[in-house]
Amino acid sequence: MLAHPAGSIRGIAQSVIYRLWQRFQYDGNVNRHYSADHPRVRTPNEDRHLAVTAKTNRRSTASDLSRQLSSATGSTVLRQTVYRRLGQIGLYARRLVRCVPLTATHCRLRLAWNTEHAL
Repeated sequence: MLAHPAGSIRGIAQSVIYRLWQRFQYDGNVNRHYSADHPRVRTPNEDRHLAVTAKTNRRSTASDLSRQLSSATGSTVLRQTVYRRLGQIGLYARRLVRCVPLTATHCRLRLAWNTEHAL
């Protein structure tokens, strides 16, 4: 097989091809090997509890939720784990709006001021 001048064959890096070929020669298989070194620690029930807690108190931080979940389950839960789980659920950090909402009177007064000072 001829190598592409850029060092790849049809857009696949040469190192990837070499690694797959070595794996095929070793065990006759090129399927991905998924590591079981770090099994999932949180259970679906704990994830559900985390989601309910986060939805009931939208202003709580990941650190607060981590402490609440740790006290509820008795096991330590990292802040980063809580942050990642909330992201998987679809709950992301949001910045609070720091402006005063305008009333109809405010809007009317602003419009009047703008029409007076228009160029």
